[in-house]
Amino acid sequence: MASAEEFEQGDALREQRLGPVVRRHGQVQHSTTDQRLLDTAGPSDWLHQDPWRVMRIQSEFVEGFGTLTEVGPAISVFGSARTPEGSPEYEAGVRIGRALVEAGFAVITGGGPGAMEAANKGAREAGGTSVGLGIELPFEQGMNQYVDIGVNFRYFFVRKTMFVKYASGFVVLPGGMGTMDELFEAITLVQTRKVTRFPIVLFGTDYWRGLVDWLRATVAPSGKISPHDMELFHLTDDVDEAIALVTKETSGKGAPGDGFRAEDPD
Repeated sequence: MASAEEFEQGDALREQRLGPVVRRHGQVQHSTTDQRLLDTAGPSDWLHQDPWRVMRIQSEFVEGFGTLTEVGPAISVFGSARTPEGSPEYEAGVRIGRALVEAGFAVITGGGPGAMEAANKGAREAGGTSVGLGIELPFEQGMNQYVDIGVNFRYFFVRKTMFVKYASGFVVLPGGMGTMDELFEAITLVQTRKVTRFPIVLFGTDYWRGLVDWLRATVAPSGKISPHDMELFHLTDDVDEAIALVTKETSGKGAPGDGFRAEDPD
């Protein structure tokens, strides 16, 4: 270990130990961690560096887990932000949100407008817990007015973890790229047994039929998926059937996050 005299000589210090990090030669820092912490006039570029991003990602997980862990049994409802209010799809979302609460579940959506707003509205009107998990986007959407508990995320992958960890099943209303991303994320997690199996319901046969037919007629016969994988989700137009399907594999009494990762002892 270098002496104080050697440290003051500057060039004489060829090795510096900063916790678990060893710095040598031109990488030696001539200020202390405390100095950099307390120097309010110091550079701010560290805010945009990966080590800080790791801490910010960690903080999003902590905030999400801490907020949602006591929500109770819940169902995640996905759907398009572009679904117009008053449309049949919007009204179906309202009825689904209401029926899920009546079945004993909280409702989790992406917190935005359209189909997400519809499900939150139904949950709120039924006196249940209405949760919105928002995402930072270049075009601001904001949290819809029917959300009781809202959490905004910077990172999609953190947000998607919350959708899965605190849900007992998924209802997927007609939607675009984001909805399909969430749908196939859920199917993949079930297919690969990264989660204990839970029900996935596609609502709207006219909308989803082309995708389902393509999976069955093209993807499965080519060996890209197993025919059994087509049983990982259900398709319906009936609200009551959707609720029955999404709740049939859970009593509604399990703790949030039960079985999130089948191989995870936590």
